[in-house]
Amino acid sequence: MADLKYYDVILKPVITEKTMNDMADKKYAFYVHPDATKIQIKQAVEAMFEGTKVASVNTMNINGKTKRRGYTFGKTNNRKKAIVKLTEESKEIEIFQGM
Repeated sequence: MADLKYYDVILKPVITEKTMNDMADKKYAFYVHPDATKIQIKQAVEAMFEGTKVASVNTMNINGKTKRRGYTFGKTNNRKKAIVKLTEESKEIEIFQGM
């Protein structure tokens, strides 16, 4: 297991139409470090965003897609995505506001 600090765990938010609809239920999606655990993700969200309290974390590994350019084949990077559900009394995450 990697020694990850909380600022290394969350890489970037996932902004799609589906994740925007899930924000009404206080669910937020992030791409996270592939070695991060659910406990590390929970601690990172609570440390990075003041006033948030995480109720649950769901993670999924996304395999890279095979791409082709001419005769050359390649593969995109594998990713890990986390869906974080906040408690009812928790504050909203500000980076998603105004989208």
